[in-house]
Amino acid sequence: MHKNLGAAGQITLIAFLSCLPVQVSLSSDRSFAQEAIDRKTQATQLLEQGTQLYANKKYPEALAIWQKSLEIFRALKSPIDEAKLLGNLGLAHNYMGKYQQAIAFHEQSLAIRIQINDRQGQSNSYNNLGLAHASLGQYDKAIDLYKQALTIRQQIGDRANERTTLGGLIVIYQALGKYQENISLYQRVITVSKELSDRQGEANAISNLGLTYYSLQKYQQAIEFYKQSLVIFKEIKDRLGESNTIINMAVAYRNLGQYQPAISALQEGLALSKQIGNLYNQASALTNLGNTYFNLGQYQKAIESFQQDLAIRKQLGDRNSEGVTLNNMGNAYYSLGQYQKSIDLFEQALAIAKQFKNLLSEGDALGNLGLAYDALGQYQKSLEFHQRAAEISKQIGDFRGVGSSLANIGLVYNNLGQYQKAIEFHQQALTIAKQIGDRRSEGGALGNLAKAYSSLGQYQKAIDFNEKSLSIAKEIGDRNGEGTQLGNLGGNYYYLGQYHKTINFYQQSLSVLKQIGDRNGEANLLGNLGLVYNNLGQYQKAIDFFQPALTILKNIGDRNGEGNTLNNLGLAYRSLGQYQKAAESYQQAFDIAQKIGNREGEGVATNNLGLIYNDIGQHQESINFFEKALSIAKQIGDQKEEGNSLNFLGVAYSAIKQPQKAFVSYQQALEVSRKIGNREGERAILNNMGFLLSQQNQVESAIVFYKQSINVTESIRKDIRGLSKEDQTKYLATVSLTYRRLGDLLLQQGRVMEALQIIDLLKIQELEDYLKNVKGNERTAEGVRFLAPEKEVLSHLPTISLEKLSEFNRLLFREIQQLPQSEINKVPVHLQKLPQGVVLIYPLILSDRLELVLFSANSSPISRNVKISKSKLEELIIDFKSSLLDAGSEDVLEPAKELYKLLIKPIEQELIQAKAQTILYAPDGQLRYVPLAALYDGKQWLIEKYRISNLISYSLSDFVAKQKVSPSILAGAFGGKGGEKRFGQSGLPATLKEVEAIANSFQNSTTLQEEQFSRQAIESQFKNYNILHLATHAEFNIGAPEKSFIIFGNGDKIGLSEITDWQIPNVELIVLSACQTGTSTLENGVEILGFGYQVQKAGVKNAIASLWKVDDAGTQALMAAFYKELQKGDVNVTEALRRAQISLIKSSNFNHPNYWSAFFAIGNGL
Repeated sequence: MHKNLGAAGQITLIAFLSCLPVQVSLSSDRSFAQEAIDRKTQATQLLEQGTQLYANKKYPEALAIWQKSLEIFRALKSPIDEAKLLGNLGLAHNYMGKYQQAIAFHEQSLAIRIQINDRQGQSNSYNNLGLAHASLGQYDKAIDLYKQALTIRQQIGDRANERTTLGGLIVIYQALGKYQENISLYQRVITVSKELSDRQGEANAISNLGLTYYSLQKYQQAIEFYKQSLVIFKEIKDRLGESNTIINMAVAYRNLGQYQPAISALQEGLALSKQIGNLYNQASALTNLGNTYFNLGQYQKAIESFQQDLAIRKQLGDRNSEGVTLNNMGNAYYSLGQYQKSIDLFEQALAIAKQFKNLLSEGDALGNLGLAYDALGQYQKSLEFHQRAAEISKQIGDFRGVGSSLANIGLVYNNLGQYQKAIEFHQQALTIAKQIGDRRSEGGALGNLAKAYSSLGQYQKAIDFNEKSLSIAKEIGDRNGEGTQLGNLGGNYYYLGQYHKTINFYQQSLSVLKQIGDRNGEANLLGNLGLVYNNLGQYQKAIDFFQPALTILKNIGDRNGEGNTLNNLGLAYRSLGQYQKAAESYQQAFDIAQKIGNREGEGVATNNLGLIYNDIGQHQESINFFEKALSIAKQIGDQKEEGNSLNFLGVAYSAIKQPQKAFVSYQQALEVSRKIGNREGERAILNNMGFLLSQQNQVESAIVFYKQSINVTESIRKDIRGLSKEDQTKYLATVSLTYRRLGDLLLQQGRVMEALQIIDLLKIQELEDYLKNVKGNERTAEGVRFLAPEKEVLSHLPTISLEKLSEFNRLLFREIQQLPQSEINKVPVHLQKLPQGVVLIYPLILSDRLELVLFSANSSPISRNVKISKSKLEELIIDFKSSLLDAGSEDVLEPAKELYKLLIKPIEQELIQAKAQTILYAPDGQLRYVPLAALYDGKQWLIEKYRISNLISYSLSDFVAKQKVSPSILAGAFGGKGGEKRFGQSGLPATLKEVEAIANSFQNSTTLQEEQFSRQAIESQFKNYNILHLATHAEFNIGAPEKSFIIFGNGDKIGLSEITDWQIPNVELIVLSACQTGTSTLENGVEILGFGYQVQKAGVKNAIASLWKVDDAGTQALMAAFYKELQKGDVNVTEALRRAQISLIKSSNFNHPNYWSAFFAIGNGL
């Protein structure tokens, strides 16, 4: 948010004049002596001479003549004439700036008028005294004097001068910013003008009433009064008044975000100003026309208007306004990304302001220079300019300017990552905005606070501020602000992983910006929607948004925005493997950046081109591009892109088997990234170094680099915020690969406990890849532990040469081998709380084998590897899933036996030795589609031997058994008839009987069926129950969490990402009795993991869900058996589910695993 340095609309105030010098009329009394008559004639002639001089602004000469006239009237003992002359002398002194002398004359005049009871004269004196005190800034005294004048004029029926006094009061209240008081005063002026049949005065007053509403930021009311005055101005053929009012009305339209009406009005005002030859109004119209085009993002048109404006200002010799226009033009070039050009213009504006000692314009120019240097990343220089601007604004009492500078300082600190400091400045700006009643700036400050809290990862707090800012924008009719805040709300919901809300708010914002014709804003929102879909992996949909954004940016001439969008478009094409199209987009982005002198953009596009050539195996060509990008980054001091270029060079050198050059490039990249605090870059580089060393068979050193990479990842997750949408696009490879590679290496080295921790953290990273909102906790933030020998070499590894690293690696291996196993496999304190009889089973699928890690209380973890390729394992899983889905198939036993041999048989004896009763199973990849309960040893199903619960992650779980409480159940049923469709879903008639059975079994229960089963009904009651049973459709979609949902009986839906909003720690269990994965394709099963995580994050202890849609009767039978067991009160959720599943195994109708094994528990199993 930066200052709009337009000439504030060039509003014209039609002010009211004070009493003019009074001419004395000749007396008709002829009884005086001829000498007296001659002297009075002489005095009158002198008075007329003085009045003429006064009218020509020759005040000293007028004073001398009036002084002679006064002496004669005093000699003639004519008090009424003496009083009038004293009043004239007071007015002359007032206009000469000699206010105390003016007051002295007016007080003498008033004393005489009181003595002779001249009521008309008294009102004149009070009025003129009010004017003098107002000129001294003594507003309270002036108001009191004006009110005394007003009272007398009302009493004697002097309507014309009553209006003059009202005008005096209006000018004071205007200066005090008390616009509300002026509304009633203008209404009185309008009434008097109508009585006097003064159409000119009436039009002026109505127009100024519009200006008052404008000052109150009530732009629509202002427009209504402007329109009324315009009718009169046209009627009386006052072309100047008409021109002023049209321009003022256009400014009000612009502030409402109604840009097209504003442009039409300004073009009309410009044409009229040309007809009457008024250059000032022509310049004013062009200023505001440029500002309006600027608001619309049509920067080239804005520049053209400002250039015409500048030519007129120079013709008029209006140097101050020339500086304002230079500022405006600089603003437009700034928005085009032409920062050096903008700086040149701002410096010209600053020089003019200093030359004419125009502190207001000087502050504006300094603030704009601050913005330009901020955009160039020169933050310290930016702060210095903003601080100087703030000092000037304080000096001249421009509180709005002070607030604007504080806001800009806050934004710089935000860019520096000093978010608390940014918040302090935004709070100060907010306080000032409230004090001066500037609602627009108040809304802006709230929006800036939202940005700072978003940067801190406090997204809900950011949303609260966005909503307050949005409310103000709507209240004052600021459509542009409304569109902006809707977009910002979308951004914060993105970081919360609530993509449906993100897309909804972006669409609302887009609609507003389209309505007001903000083409630049429209393009930005289309680009944001493209980035959202790109980061969700929906690349074609992303392209469908980037393309229209690109078209708009081309049309409005925003070359910088066009280049950015081409880079994003290239990324989407690259993700789709359409490398030729990606290369074309990147090349166009490069050409634009080069043409407009955007060296930063030039470097980014060059790196992107290098990545394309690296993807297609042309590594030498990619190296050429990366070296060019590196050169540019060094020239302009862009250290972030310098680090990226060096990292990319390392990848390319590694690909052409030049490990030494690769390692040196990585070392340089790491140094730069750490220096500037680019932690995302740091984690990627450390991962690449680990991979390179593992390829060189330097395993111990590789492990150290991988550990560092993971620790950076965990600190990012916990510390501040998720990556911006733009930054996420820079890293195509999933971070999960780092965890998987490290787990593999540790297991090869027999370091099982360390491997278990890594595999556990892998679950969290996979959730992050899917949900984008996973922040971990204090345990995960600690990262992974370094063994003592690893700690010793940490500081040496980043700088040592690859040749010497081999020696380090051998030394490290020897020292680690000498450590006791209790140190290598040290169990975290948290896991030491695992109860007896409970075991963890963590499989890890690798390309050439399956690793199994088993952990039980009071023993070291063990690992077993099974020789089976990933592809062979996946074939077996698909066969098993197919046979499970067919309730009539007898082929289920064979794959069930095969999977038992793979997953359980290798650790069978250890399970017996651990006296295992409960298995906490944390499956990997496609194993998440395998119900562990349905593995078969040839005699029994696994569920007949053990309780089984799926574990999200031991790091995110606790192992303290909760005290059992009496069940209280809130149950909802989707219902409907068999074969019918409701809200796009098939009817589930058996769910009605399912929830009725629950109601009949538990006294403390409530059931909601069909239309009564709404989201609102559930959310208004669920805090009163400890079990939430949802007998309804739920779908969890692969790769599309925004399309994953639970549907209610009235058609309402809750998205997967919204479940965390519930916050129901009172709920012990959520049961979803009719859910399924939304596709027949098997991926990595993270959508199942995602549901469990969201439920757990909402505060729920356990959940029961299903892997596929089970026959209604089978579901009803299982649920009846489950609740029957739970009702006994002596079992936990896992045991109750186990007993229910065994009861179906023993039944004649539902003994096929299709009916009972689909349901699985999620939780700690206690």
